[in-house]
Amino acid sequence: MKVQDFSPLLKSVMARHGFTAVSEETLDSFLVANPLSVMFVSGDWERLAESNDVAAVLPELQKLAPGLAVAVAERSAERALQLRFRFNKFPALVFLRGKGYLGAILGMRGWTEYGAEIAEILLRDVSEPPPFKFPEACAPKKTDVLDSLHIH
Repeated sequence: MKVQDFSPLLKSVMARHGFTAVSEETLDSFLVANPLSVMFVSGDWERLAESNDVAAVLPELQKLAPGLAVAVAERSAERALQLRFRFNKFPALVFLRGKGYLGAILGMRGWTEYGAEIAEILLRDVSEPPPFKFPEACAPKKTDVLDSLHIH
């Protein structure tokens, strides 16, 4: 991982709060060591203003759930992790219990929304990530291809 791949703000937040950078290869070890976690997948911070917005509130979000460990996906691992957890927007917060998927919050939210969504996600049972959902105009038309890829 190249540290310069993260925004200066995210690098600062990670250093101050001890957040761990994870790759596709190291994520499972992190998850085994942390019974409850959130993985921040920032996306391109130079293109997406919300990326730094979420990075800035990440330490406060961690306080909403005692014991919540924070991982930050390495930029080079983002697409593979996006495929694994099937989210369609950056930045993303992916919540996990052990290696099990609980849910994701995509984009920036208001403080009240974060509190409500995180509380609801943490009450869920572990499940498979939901299928991809394409915007109507972008959705492929061949359903047999979509079904084989678990994309709907």
